[in-house]
Order: sequence, then structure tokens, then C-alpha cells
Amino acid sequence: MILVFLVYPAKIFYRIAQGINNKKGQRIVIKSQNKNSYTCNSPLLPYHQRLYGMTIQEDYDLLLEKSKKIIIYQMIQAQLGWDFETYMPSKGGQQRSMQFATLAKDVHKLSTDPEIGNLIQKIKDDPEYSSFSKIQNRNLYLIQRDYDRETKLPVDLVEEIARHQVIAIETWKKAKAAKDYEIFKPELKKALDLQKKRAHYLNPDKHPYDVLLDIYEPNMTSATITKLFNELKDGLVPLIKKIQSAPNQPDTSFLTRTCPTPIQEELATDLSNVVHYDLERGRIDTTEHPFTTGYYQDVRITTHYYENEFDNALFSTMHEAGHAIYEQNLDEKFMYQPLGQAASLGLHESQSRFFENIIGRSPEFWEYYMPKFKELTGDIFVDIEDKAFLHAINHVKPSKIRVTSDEVTYSLHVIIRFEIERDLSEGKITVEELPSIWNQKYKEYLGVDIEDDSEGVMQDTHWAAGLFGYFPTYALGNIYNAHMLHVIRKEMPNYDDLVRKGEIKPILDWLTKKVHQPASLYDPADLMERITNVPINTKYFIDYCVKKYSQLYGF
Repeated sequence: MILVFLVYPAKIFYRIAQGINNKKGQRIVIKSQNKNSYTCNSPLLPYHQRLYGMTIQEDYDLLLEKSKKIIIYQMIQAQLGWDFETYMPSKGGQQRSMQFATLAKDVHKLSTDPEIGNLIQKIKDDPEYSSFSKIQNRNLYLIQRDYDRETKLPVDLVEEIARHQVIAIETWKKAKAAKDYEIFKPELKKALDLQKKRAHYLNPDKHPYDVLLDIYEPNMTSATITKLFNELKDGLVPLIKKIQSAPNQPDTSFLTRTCPTPIQEELATDLSNVVHYDLERGRIDTTEHPFTTGYYQDVRITTHYYENEFDNALFSTMHEAGHAIYEQNLDEKFMYQPLGQAASLGLHESQSRFFENIIGRSPEFWEYYMPKFKELTGDIFVDIEDKAFLHAINHVKPSKIRVTSDEVTYSLHVIIRFEIERDLSEGKITVEELPSIWNQKYKEYLGVDIEDDSEGVMQDTHWAAGLFGYFPTYALGNIYNAHMLHVIRKEMPNYDDLVRKGEIKPILDWLTKKVHQPASLYDPADLMERITNVPINTKYFIDYCVKKYSQLYGF
């Protein structure tokens, strides 16, 4: 038996449908005024089927509600991740892995709800679709992109990736502490295999590394990054050699003076206020590896305090505050919408390194901040002249560790990781070979000898977390922020004076308008071209480094 109803107002149909004692096997056919029809076997019709007579705007609103629920679940995942890295008991890893896996399964289920696909198609088939705004179209595109990705992934793979992430990170911590790569190797191999499977499901016809890159930096390819990174190497390696041979080398000995943690915590809070990281919507905690997590009204950062390396926490706080500022200054009218998120991790990194380096290590900033720094640190650095301080915090010295490396050599650390990831994904190298390949590249590119795998191939947590394709975004951030600085100086001729006075708000307003509030309305390369009017290139970053460091080192 087929029950047929003519749908006038959807609410009337809903009340009628609720009162029907539909027997198993019966089909209900819904006919709307435009003569479209829909069938289902359920006594209580799915929401969008009940309301099939809804307008295109109502369909769009329903789609956004579904997207909002997914985003809220992802926020819960992020909060659990923050707790995992900060305050979770040391023996809670296995339990947390099950929590992550369960949430990942639920998010995947929400993200692959067939209603999402039906609503997308219904909206696109509607005669009124041509009247959709730019914002509506972008939201629809982003929802469909994510829906297409998620529906290609088997739920058991999603669960396994989430579960293994916790196990691999816990194993990495133990292996790093023991300086024993053999402990970590099986979990790293599994993490890589899982990401290769993920890439294959997402697009079996595309280079697997390009598939993974696209997750973090939309529409970026390994070919484009290879070209950009080769240009960076060609520009930075000769500059590093000039710096190393320059006669004007800084005295960095005072950087190892003991600076008690409470003083560093005061500095971290004060610097956060100077750059307008809103601590009423955030907080600063400590972790082994500093990071930022959160969304709009709750954005948290972490740092790490070393009593004999005060500059480590100082600049990691500035770095993470830059990430947090991006999240806090997204346009709240887009909150819970797909486009209301950062455009990419490369853009995110551009903001963190803008505040850490372009502002935070500039001579103009320290003209402003040095008196406050000496006030907060008391007698510790009272004998250090401003010029000597500035040169020391900008010293360039090839090192083994990425997170503590200087502004010039940093990109080479990233390039090494990119080349290894790319070659791993292509099967040109194996997990077994990683330590020797890592050590060889560090010797070739940076001229340093790696003594153990803890300071070598195991220094980062990213591969344990399965974040293959993430590393290139760090160096892309350098490229992007130099582009931005070039434009800011043209549009804001008093930029240096503003920094010199500690007036960061006008600069933040520029970044908010140009970078933060557009959010994901554009792909990163398109957004950068809108800001700078030129395609992405390495010229501005190399020119910035040459000008700054030739002045510091006197060549």
C-alpha cells in the first residue's frame, strides 16, 4: 500500500505523518507543491523528508545545523587533546585512546550522514540555487568537500587511526626518553601505513602525498612545494654561510643565565597582553611541545619553561599567541559555519611566526619592550645592553632542533622533513632507513652532527600523531608572512613607529581584516593573492632575511 499526501505547509504534513500507524514494509510517498516526490519506509520520516516542502533557505539552514553539530564534536575532541597533553594522568593513555576512537567514530558517522548528501544535491537542483550568495556557495563547497572525504573513508579505518594516534604518541614519548628509535619504529610504520590507506581511499588516482597535503593546505601540491623549497634553499644556504663568516658575531652567553620560572610566567602573561591575546578567552599552560588549541571564545596555548633558556619560553609564547590571535579574531558571524575556520595551517603558521619573529624579534619591538623586560627580570639582565640583547636573540646558528632554531635556518629544518615525508609516501625510502637519512640531511643542509635519535628523527611528535603533510605548512608560513609584511609596509608607512611604541592594535586590525576575518572564504593561495596581488613566491622572505641579518651581522 502506498500512502500519498499532497504537502502544502510542511507543518501540517508533519502532524498528519505523526498520526499514521504505518506498518512495516509500507512506503510513504511525499509529494510537494512542485511535484517532486520522496519515499521512505520509516513510520517517523527523517527531518528533511518530513519537511520536503521547505524553501532552499530552510534546506541550507538545516545543512548548517548539521555542520554545526560536527564542529561542536570536533571542539570536544580538541579539548580532550588539550587535556591529554597537559593534565591527564600518566597512566590514562589507553583509556583516552578509546575515548578518542569513540568520538572519531561518532564524528565520522555525523559527517557521513546521507541527509547531508541529499540536502546538498537538493539545494543544487533547486531553481533558486543561482541566487545563492558567495558565502552560501563557499559553505556549500566546504561541506561537500568534507562530506566527499568522509564518505570515502571506512569507519573502522577512522577508528583505528584515532586509537593508534594515542598509542603512537605515548610510545614516542617513551622512545624519545630512552633515546631508542627501535621502540618507536613499529608504531611509526603503522602510522605511515594508516595514512597511506587514508590517502588511497580519499583519492586512489592522486599522488598520496598530495592527498595528505590538501588536508592541511588546500589545493597545494608537492610539485609546487618542491619548487618553493628549492628556491628557499638556494637563497638561504648562501646567506647562512655569509652570516657564519661575518666578523660581527653576537655574545649569547647571557641567554643561559638562570631566569626562574615564575619570572618567565610573568613575561609570558605580559607579552600576551602586549600582542592582544585575550586571556579571558584563553589560558597559558606548560607542555613538552608547545601548541595552541581552541575555537573563538576558548583558545588555549601552552609553552615550556627552561630556567637556563629563558628565550625559549619567551618566543614560544609569542608564537603560540599568534596562533591563538588568529582563532580569537575570526568573524563571529561565521561561528559554527564551515567557512568560519582558519584558511589553512600555512596561514595559521604565518600568524604565529609574524608575532614571534617579524614583530617579536624586531629591533623596533625591543626598543619598546626592553624597559619592561628588565623591570620584570630584576637584576638578571641589568648589565646587558639593548643592542647586544637584540643581536643575541637573533643569532643565527645551525642547530639540531627545529623548535629552538633561528629565523633563518628554521625553514631548512622543515625542508628536510618535507623531503623525507615525500620520499616515504613514494616508497623511495623506508621507515627503517629514517635515522640515517635524517642524520645525513642534517649534515648536508645544516652542517650539524646528530648524536642520538631523540634529537634526530624522534624530536617531533607529528609523525607519531599521523600528521604526514603537516610539516611543509611551517615554512609556507614564513613565505606568507613576508608577503604580508611587504604589503603592510606599503599600506601602513608608520608600521615601524607603531611597533616602536608598542602599538600593536592597528597592525592586528590590518591582519584581522585581511587574514583572520576572511577565514576560509578563499583557498590559501587565492587569499594570499588577494592580499598581495602577486602569486606566492619566496622573494619577499629571502629579501627580508638578507636585509635584517646583513644589518645585524654587518656585511
